[in-house]
Amino acid sequence: MDKLVIYLSYPFVRYALIAGVLIALCSSLLGVTLVLRRMSFLGDGLSHAAFGAMSLAAVLNLTHQMLLVLPLTVACAIVLLCGGKRWNLQGDAAIAMVSVSSLAIGYLLMNLFSSSVNLSGDVCTTLFGSTSILTLRPLEVWLCVGLSAAVLALFVLCYHKLFAITFDETFAQAAGMPVRAYRLALAVVVGVVIVLAMNLVGSLLISALIVFPALSAMRVIRSFRGVVVGAAVISVVCALVGILVSVMAGTPVGSTVVAANLMVFVFMSVVGGVKG
Repeated sequence: MDKLVIYLSYPFVRYALIAGVLIALCSSLLGVTLVLRRMSFLGDGLSHAAFGAMSLAAVLNLTHQMLLVLPLTVACAIVLLCGGKRWNLQGDAAIAMVSVSSLAIGYLLMNLFSSSVNLSGDVCTTLFGSTSILTLRPLEVWLCVGLSAAVLALFVLCYHKLFAITFDETFAQAAGMPVRAYRLALAVVVGVVIVLAMNLVGSLLISALIVFPALSAMRVIRSFRGVVVGAAVISVVCALVGILVSVMAGTPVGSTVVAANLMVFVFMSVVGGVKG
């Protein structure tokens, strides 16, 4: 306990906890909708698109990479969620195409134009988020707070609309709801959350933050609202435990957070099996 108190006295640990909790909370709320819409693979595809955008920002030596990474990732989300039918790009094939193309182009750009002497280390950090969450600056933390607040406000204000679109988009459209506008808003939120989550778990592990909390809650809870609340609690607790264990034990942050989510999922599956 004394060791934990000492670590919490460091600003970078407090920054990591604040950002990690907010990112986990937003990811879990979004994850419930994506899992129920059978679009959980979307997070994985967009995370790779964000890696390509981040590689481009690194090659251009941008001081604030978020100014480039965020709009490019949101644009990819809009194309996949809203423009699939128009451009005949939809389903897992389109997501896979964006995913592998972004990874390949991003790594190619970093190899051709990067001036870093530790290219392998930079790529590993971007893919797995091993240290980025522990090197956040106050400006980045405030940006994370602002974007997370916007995501939470949108989710709370549009809760019933998202509920309708999640379960029956055709009925929602027949009832006069602006389905296209809400789909666009969902795409923007997905892009924002993906970019934020890269700081916590890196590009390759973002899907875990989206999928695991929702699936864990669904093992023991049946109502939509209950699953949303349960997923949020599970995600926040796993993020806190994962970051603290990582800081104290020296393990990679992203992998530790995902391991915590995996253990909770196994536990909830056992509990759900016992309850029938």
